[in-house]
Amino acid sequence: MFQGAAALNLDAKGRLAVPTRFRVELTEICKGEVIVTVHPHRCLLIYPEPVWGPIRDEVLACPSLDESVARVRRLFVGNANPETLDNAGRLLIAPELRSRAQLDKKVWLVGQGDHFELWSDVRWELQQEESFQMDLSKLPPELEKLRL
Repeated sequence: MFQGAAALNLDAKGRLAVPTRFRVELTEICKGEVIVTVHPHRCLLIYPEPVWGPIRDEVLACPSLDESVARVRRLFVGNANPETLDNAGRLLIAPELRSRAQLDKKVWLVGQGDHFELWSDVRWELQQEESFQMDLSKLPPELEKLRL
């Protein structure tokens, strides 16, 4: 279970040093083999390979003649890059994916249960501020009974 946010830096080659607390679990779950793809919110998604497979298959099973489905397919599957943590626990983020998510040096790795989101510092701070401003009286029905 991946949770929590970590402020990190990409090195000059676009590699991300995955924090040890996440690296150990990634090694156990998938031997460090992950899929990195884009999200419509302009962040990247990082899935352990075994978690990504069923998601990819579900997207690919949808009818591709529907324009919305085709767009989702192009976005998620068309941008999916397989990567492997190196011996130093670093993950290469491909230049085209860094560009799509507008990643600079400082980034945020955010645990989302079975996967991660990778945000630029600017976009992470912006979406966090937007989250603090949201109207909690208009939560989706799935969250109406949430107790915190």
